[in-house]
Parts: sequence; structure tokens; C-alpha cells
Amino acid sequence: MSQTATAPANAEKRYTVHRADLPLSCPLPSMALWNSHPRVYLPIEDAPGGDVQCPYCGSHFVLAD
Repeated sequence: MSQTATAPANAEKRYTVHRADLPLSCPLPSMALWNSHPRVYLPIEDAPGGDVQCPYCGSHFVLAD
């Protein structure tokens, strides 16, 4: 059974994520995918400073822990 998205895709431009949320993908699983871009996985755990930017929409993700 599929999950129903609870947030519009890419509604914000800055998201805080936690290690429990990994692997990180944009759009996030809670976002509506149909009106966004293809899902892309972002290696935030390997990124300097623990932050990455989505190459499609420009959303910025920061690893909190």
C-alpha cells in the first residue's frame, strides 16, 4: 500500500534531516512526487559540513545529528 503525501513537493527551500531519515532523497517521502522532479538520492552523510543541495529544485538539506 502506498503512503499518501502530506506536504506539497519542494514547499520549503531548507530542510533539517536526521540520521534516522537516511538515505536522503529529494523530494522527501512525505512530499507529493507527482508535481515535482524525479527522485534523486543525496549523499548528505559524506558531504562536508553535513549539507547538500538538490540539483533539480535547489532545496537545501542540513544533517542535524
